[in-house]
Order: sequence, then structure tokens, then C-alpha cells
Amino acid sequence: MESNKREGAIPKEKVKLAQKYPLIVAETVGVTSLYQRLHWHDVLEINLIKYGTGYYIINGQSYPFQQGDIFLMNSNDLHCAYESNDLVMLVITFDPSWFIHGLRIDPELLSPFREMGRHFTNRLNRDHPQMAMLRELLLELQEEHEQERRSYATMVHSIMLRFLAIVNRDFRSDGIHRHDNGISEQQLEKMRQVIMVMEQHYAHPWTLEELASLVYLSPSRFSDIFKRSVGMPPLLYLIQIRLERAVTLLENGSMKITDIALECGFRTLTNFNRLFKKHVGVTPKASRKHQC
Repeated sequence: MESNKREGAIPKEKVKLAQKYPLIVAETVGVTSLYQRLHWHDVLEINLIKYGTGYYIINGQSYPFQQGDIFLMNSNDLHCAYESNDLVMLVITFDPSWFIHGLRIDPELLSPFREMGRHFTNRLNRDHPQMAMLRELLLELQEEHEQERRSYATMVHSIMLRFLAIVNRDFRSDGIHRHDNGISEQQLEKMRQVIMVMEQHYAHPWTLEELASLVYLSPSRFSDIFKRSVGMPPLLYLIQIRLERAVTLLENGSMKITDIALECGFRTLTNFNRLFKKHVGVTPKASRKHQC
């Protein structure tokens, strides 16, 4: 097996946070190619859709979103986002240990993440009367974070406490209607393992049988679980990994297109050109010319 490893490869994302202020606040315009790919991380995440539309795929479920929607992402939630129109999203990433003192007062503070899928949903109910308050809190948090006025960290921390408390108190439900796709957490973990191997060894000539054997499943069973978890068949997902790497090489280097095709796991230039045009919309040559 080749030992290629992609630079910046997700999916297992270890987010580095400052010890005294373990929180990242970012506003994203559109969705970068990396985050159109399934990934998961070791922190918690809150997303506010400020403008535009699109959809999330989270643990095999599709969630359309629109302006004003709020999402909660638990650690190990396998997810990716796709833009439909003019997307602007506020992303807040944080270490739950920042609230360890708050948990002494309110042990249920992080229940919206701990009990995700049982009493809470990834996308908060957009029709709930408290949604307006939650949106205001997140925008206030963004302002405090960006202006960095005196005691801003304390203000951000207090806003987060209030946000989490409101979600825990008012958005808890004992009758969550979930689309049961029959995928267990154990099966999701197996798919994560396969995705990591595919990301790291994208040029290897994988077969469905080889990929299935990584997690001790039959090819048919593996293909079924992967498709329901990821939203596409495993070999199509592999093609997308390879094409993304090819786009990067076309943009950043002077390698010959034939060499790029081989580097990314395509065995013939004809096949590379055909798949590139089909999935990217232009030929590799046109893509390179556009970037110049």
C-alpha cells in the first residue's frame, strides 16, 4: 500500500484551543472544499446560519438549513455542509472543559450534546419561541469576541452559559422524531476508520472488498452502511478524495497532468480526464488555465 498522506486531510480533526480561552469564533462565507467532506472532531460546535441556504449531512441524515437555523455538533458527529445559495455561517468551536465549574452548579448544562439524539436534535427547532433569544446571544457573543474589550472572555463565557442553559431547559424533548436509518454508533465508528484510511492512502487501488475487510464486513453490508452514513457509495467517495487532491496539485504546482493523475490514484489519463470533467465540470487542463 502506498504511504501517501494528504496535507490538511480531515476527517479526524484535532482542534487546538488556547488553555485559558478554549473557544474559536469564525464567520465563514460559503463552504470550503475541506468541509464539504465528512469530518468529525474532538470539540463541541455551535453553528448559526446567518444568511443563505444549504444542507448538513450528520451521521447519515440530511438536514436542510436556512437563515436563522442553529445547529449543535457533538464530538464524533460525522458531518459535512453543502451550500445552496449565498451561505454565511457563524461557527463557534469550544472545549467543554471550559464549563467544568458551571457543571458543579448545573450538571445538566452540556446535556444538549451528551443526550443528542435522545432528548435533543442537531438542528434546533426553528419554530421555537426561544430561537430569537438564542440568535441574539450568538451574535452578541461574536461581537464580544471580535471587539476584545476589557473582560471580553468573561462576557463570552457568560453568554455561552446562558445559551447552553436555555437550550437545556427549553429545547429538551422526550418525543424526538428521528429518521431511523438503522446505523449504530459502532457502525459509524467503523465508517470513520475506513474514511481515515481512504484519506491517508487515497492513491492505493482500493477495491470494495479491501475496504470492507478493514472493518470485517462483507462487501455488500459495508457498502450499504457506508452509503447510508456518508450519502454516497464508498468508491465514489474515494473518487472525490482523489479529485480534490488533483485540484490542489493543479492549483499549486507545475506537475504534468499525467503525473498528477498517477499521483492521485488514476491509472489512465483518459479515465482521469473523464472523471474530472464529470465531477468538477471542466477538464484538468481548463482548471489549471483558470487558476493561472
